[in-house]
Amino acid sequence: MPDQRGSRQNTVFPSGGREAHGYLARPPQGLGPGLVLVQEWWGLTPYLAGVADRFAAEGFTVLAPDLFGGDTTHDRTEAARLERELPVEQAVQDLRGAVGHLLGLEGVVGDAVGVVGFCMGGGFALLLAAAEGDRVAAAVPFYGLPPDREFEYRGLTAHVLGHFGEHDRSVPMKAVDEAAIRIGEATDVRPEIHFYPAGHAFMNEEDLLGTYDPLQARTAWLRTVSFLWGHLG
Repeated sequence: MPDQRGSRQNTVFPSGGREAHGYLARPPQGLGPGLVLVQEWWGLTPYLAGVADRFAAEGFTVLAPDLFGGDTTHDRTEAARLERELPVEQAVQDLRGAVGHLLGLEGVVGDAVGVVGFCMGGGFALLLAAAEGDRVAAAVPFYGLPPDREFEYRGLTAHVLGHFGEHDRSVPMKAVDEAAIRIGEATDVRPEIHFYPAGHAFMNEEDLLGTYDPLQARTAWLRTVSFLWGHLG
């Protein structure tokens, strides 16, 4: 069963006429660009909150929405069920609410935010960028694509940096290449894609799939922080 005690919520924000919950992390200096962080299929876990804190330490004001409403798990079967039962429209609505909330927060600079997502969240990062247009200036999907592989990406104007594993069976390189082509055909965006000699979830230090690769994770992290500052700073 999902473990609701594991969810790291510390803030509430409006989303389509209702309240959504999430984890908010602010930079030490108090000022910085806004960044939406989108969870993996494990939920808004303490680990993901720690990733938000890492981005905050780099100077970003980070909001990670809790798309599963408090549920977390370390069990693959439960994670797959939670992802499968998550309404895509509701998740995108909550992510859009997070964008609006960040842009209205004191201390958030600029008129656009960035979005970073892992696994399931990588796909939602691209969906959010397409839905929000020029309010999302930078999108960074890690080993994730929209569930609809025929998604047209219309409306996306953000710069895109993608990180994917060469040995990832769930998101094969061919699917990534096809998505990059679709983005280029539908928009003026030319995604920057990096493939790493690693499997799925190579960034996740909890290593729940046995695929964590500290060297590739470090490289992807440095590229991501530089990319975000390049387009949000």
